[in-house]
Amino acid sequence: MAEEKTMPRWIPLLGGLLGSTTCGLLLYAFSVFIKPLREQFGWSATEVGIAYAIVVLVFGSTTFVAGKLNDKFGPRPVVVVGGAILGIGFFLVSTITSTMQLYIYYGLIAGFGGGLVYLPPIATAPKWWPDRKALATGMAVIGLGLGSFIMGPLATSLINNPAIGNGSALPVFKYVGIAMFFMAIAAGLCLKNPPAGFKPAGWNPPAPAAGAPKVSQDFTFGEATKTGAFWKLYFCYFAGSFAGLMVIGVMAAHGINVMTKELADSMGVAASALKGTPEAKAIAMKAALALSFFNASNAIVRILIGAVADKTGTKICFLVTFILQVAAMLFLFPAAKVFILFCIVAIIIGWNYGAMFTLFPATCAQYFGATHQGSNYGLLFTSWGLAGFISNLLAGRMFDIFGTYMISFTVGAVFVAAGVLVFFTLKPPVHKSA
Repeated sequence: MAEEKTMPRWIPLLGGLLGSTTCGLLLYAFSVFIKPLREQFGWSATEVGIAYAIVVLVFGSTTFVAGKLNDKFGPRPVVVVGGAILGIGFFLVSTITSTMQLYIYYGLIAGFGGGLVYLPPIATAPKWWPDRKALATGMAVIGLGLGSFIMGPLATSLINNPAIGNGSALPVFKYVGIAMFFMAIAAGLCLKNPPAGFKPAGWNPPAPAAGAPKVSQDFTFGEATKTGAFWKLYFCYFAGSFAGLMVIGVMAAHGINVMTKELADSMGVAASALKGTPEAKAIAMKAALALSFFNASNAIVRILIGAVADKTGTKICFLVTFILQVAAMLFLFPAAKVFILFCIVAIIIGWNYGAMFTLFPATCAQYFGATHQGSNYGLLFTSWGLAGFISNLLAGRMFDIFGTYMISFTVGAVFVAAGVLVFFTLKPPVHKSA
């Protein structure tokens, strides 16, 4: 035991930052690949979009497996293996010639590897930072927003570079896949569970409130899933993710549609007459900028909300962000008519969406303990994958039927509103007493 040395506790946070940034590169900038892939292969938007629906579903579902493996083997081997799978899958997309290959390499292989990379740092960080659990969780997930913020302009630059992409997205998958391979493996090497009974120097667990039951041990996975609190959290995670992932998938397209129609009406011409004009290109740039504001807000909040939640508790943060999200989702459709308002709403939605990725794992650890956080949060996070799969298919179908995303945004607002009602009934489960 004397030979066991404790690593500096900022190193697991670095591992979380690297791992979640890799996952952000995988997940949140796929929209920049849609047009180049369609033009190169002649595929429809639906055919390309299915790849994103698959990767979200597989990524979210794999976190449960990752959690169980993390609890059994520790975070390092899970993330190292997952990182290798993720990088190889992303690299293989550079060789595709069919949609089936896109679905297998990107959706299944890279999605599976990404799910293995994402979960273990979230389960590990609070163990090293019991004094600042929510803040540590935020540090472990900030990279999702950061990766998406980086990937958009990076991928666009590589695609448009005559010496690299020359209009094709495939070289991006090759070069970024190599980078992701090494980033994720480095993340895994930074991860390790602290020694049993670890406490930061000078910190002691707060004394329980008077009359509170004494905790003998944390909830096991089976015990946690038998509580009503767990499934209330599951529904709320689904509701918030449903709205957020829908917006990520269609925000740029929505902005282009609405702003193009407004300009065409003011000029007295059909919207189709603006195709390929400088005005249309300027509108596309504005829509992309609004999405960048979303991504920046999505990243920044993950740290800031952790610091707030450590002081106020997570429930009040949940209620505030979800109530704001209901209003923002309802206002998103008309806001696109005015660029400044569109950007403001994008920032608000990105803020509320990003906050979930700090608040939910922190609440899961708070309610059920850190011992089985990998398994508990792994199952909880599957709601994200399910929500993303359903919401993206629904948004596309609703647009095909109605020619607008208004119905989809309204459905998203209804789900989030239902989440607000559930949060009002949410209470911590009763721990086992000594």
